[in-house]
Amino acid sequence: MNNLQQLVNWEINLQPRGGTPFPAMIKASAVYNLERKLVSWRWLLCNISERKQAEQMLHEAYDKLEIRVAQRTAELVKANEELETENRERKRAESQLLHLALHDALTGLPNRTEFMNRLRRALNYSKRHSDHLLAVMFIDLDRFKVINDSFGHLNGDQLLLATANRLELCIRSIDTAARLGGDEFTILLEGIQDVSDAITVAERIQQELALPFKLDGQEVFITASIGIALTSIVDYENPEDLLRDADTAMYRAKVLGRAHYELFNSDMYANALAKLQLESDLRRAIERQEFRVYYQPIVSLTNGFILGFEALLRWQHPERGLLNPADFIPLAEESGLIFSISNWVLHEACRQMQAWRVCHHSSFVEKISVNLSLKQFSQPDLIEQIGQILDSTGLDGDTLMLEITESVIVENGDQGTAALLQLREMGIELSIDDFGRGYSSLGHLYNFPISMLKIDRSFVRSIGASSKNLEIIEMILTLAHKLGVNVLAEGVETKEQLTLLRKLSCEYGQGHFFSVPLNSLAAEALIMENPRW
Repeated sequence: MNNLQQLVNWEINLQPRGGTPFPAMIKASAVYNLERKLVSWRWLLCNISERKQAEQMLHEAYDKLEIRVAQRTAELVKANEELETENRERKRAESQLLHLALHDALTGLPNRTEFMNRLRRALNYSKRHSDHLLAVMFIDLDRFKVINDSFGHLNGDQLLLATANRLELCIRSIDTAARLGGDEFTILLEGIQDVSDAITVAERIQQELALPFKLDGQEVFITASIGIALTSIVDYENPEDLLRDADTAMYRAKVLGRAHYELFNSDMYANALAKLQLESDLRRAIERQEFRVYYQPIVSLTNGFILGFEALLRWQHPERGLLNPADFIPLAEESGLIFSISNWVLHEACRQMQAWRVCHHSSFVEKISVNLSLKQFSQPDLIEQIGQILDSTGLDGDTLMLEITESVIVENGDQGTAALLQLREMGIELSIDDFGRGYSSLGHLYNFPISMLKIDRSFVRSIGASSKNLEIIEMILTLAHKLGVNVLAEGVETKEQLTLLRKLSCEYGQGHFFSVPLNSLAAEALIMENPRW
């Protein structure tokens, strides 16, 4: 200590005699005289028990704090991990929801929304890069409804799924195949060189779909109608227009016989607009009562007098004048308007016939003949509707003759036979219209309760110039008479045709030689005149 020149502190444990040990601090400091010479030491003894206890408590508190901090840190780490897991699950769920919102649930293909998104991006890109051509293909499966109804909806879904897989095999990875709904699919081809690339894909799709599908252990064959729209043909501004034109071309392919592909052109667009306008006019025509019934006489070739009339529909269009059924009936059938139009025609014809019969010249008119379309015949409540019309007009059933085509016979089978039998029980006679152009068999003719065959005008037109047509008419007459059925020849235009038909013992005739179709007033005047040919 003699060598120490500064204050020194010690901490020691003191053991007093007979007392309790306690911690103490000793401070030693040097004492100097005036000459700065060490003369002694100063000692200070302090009891530091309380300080030591405080330090101990502080250490214990610190240890507890460290433990708490460690526990809290672990809790935060765990909470953070749980939060990250929740975020991942949420993102996964959001991704799944987004996928479901943009993809077809059955096939997994992009749906309409996603297809339009991709088409919009591709179209915008093509506008910035003129060499980046696009093609949209609209694909509709032919006869899918028949297969779906025959095999059931589950098998129908399997067919759609298999079709989607085959479509993806026909395109590149940069292209998009989508399902719009039902049996309608679309394909977006990006970066093609010219129209031949799109045609190649269309032909590849038709070849792929021509291979058999296995449904419920059976082989099923389908075809597809394909419409193609290209940016190289039309400068498109909106993706909706591109899809619309592909759809228009697809319908054109269906009209040409299905299992075809068609490229869109401007004429198709004009035709589509005209068709849309015609459908709009057709709907208003029903409301505005623009339809008319014209009557063409049916003449007995035995006595030369009028047997009755065929009711023929006409449309008095406010701008295009008087339209024949061929100008609007196909569209009426496609739009579903045919039902209300056909019912109106039948009601009007029956009403007019009853009005004639209650007049003094009622004995001159025996039959009113009205055409019954395939779609109209397929209505489940057809018999009830016809019964209501007869009741409301007061016309007897044996005065009405309904004309059906051979397709009605073939496509309705046993159900159609039952409906025809019910009509015959009501006294209504049945006629096969345009006979010779359809595909009915002798078995059908034998089993169906028909009263008359109408020879198509195409055979009558050249009856004098073609021996072949004359022989066909002779065979039809022989067949009909063997079955106990009368025959009416349509399209009689000359006296020579009339003479030949009479020689062949044809019972009835109809055509311009006797009269063109007449409005109700002119037809009534003809009845009053009671001509004989």
